[in-house]
Amino acid sequence: MANNNLVILQARMSSTRLPGKVLAIINGQPMIFWQIQRIKEAKSIDELIVATSTDQSDDALVEFLELNGVLVHRGPIDDVYERFMQVLERLTDSQTIVRLTADCPFTMPELIDEMVNKFEFSDIDYLSNALEPTFPDGLDIEIINRTALLKLGDYPLSATEKEHVTLGLRNRPSKFKIENFSQELDLSQLRWTVDYEGDLKFAREIYAEFRGQEAKFNYGDLLKILEAKPELKNEVSGSLRNVALKEIDE
Repeated sequence: MANNNLVILQARMSSTRLPGKVLAIINGQPMIFWQIQRIKEAKSIDELIVATSTDQSDDALVEFLELNGVLVHRGPIDDVYERFMQVLERLTDSQTIVRLTADCPFTMPELIDEMVNKFEFSDIDYLSNALEPTFPDGLDIEIINRTALLKLGDYPLSATEKEHVTLGLRNRPSKFKIENFSQELDLSQLRWTVDYEGDLKFAREIYAEFRGQEAKFNYGDLLKILEAKPELKNEVSGSLRNVALKEIDE
């Protein structure tokens, strides 16, 4: 069996804080378009699928993705764990699962590669850079072994665990080998996710700085532009990160 590395990009239109944000226009394209292009730059990824819901609110998202040749799976809107199980049933060669959410237009492909490399050479079930965050909010990456994700279904999962997919792993540290991925410099106070209008404004301002290089700019490039232009600051503050019990507002 091939050991394919699969990104499952979790997305929906019915965000409670910023409805329809995944199709919000940035530099002439929906936000999710640019995130997908950036994910495709990761050398370690063999396949990408967007996991959305069967709810009619996601019809426009699915139409856009399919018109652009993106693989899509539709499943339960609230039981996201089941959505992921259906994807694994469909893509049987995928052994290493990279979970991302579609509110992160600054996904860094080089960080995906670095974490996948560490995961593949470690005897662990789950690797995340958000358990004890040192990266900016919006660069969250979770990597899960297929076997562990399937095994999680043997346990009685709460509604919250079903909604947040990997919470069940984090809640059972004696059953699964879990590890945090960190960097030396703590930049966890920076906010690069999109949950509110202010976040979207910030994303548009940053992308305007990289017009024509939307899929190519890297972590260092973004930090340099923020240092050179301190006026490019996300004014949204005081919000919890997308981890643990915080609502994952795809």
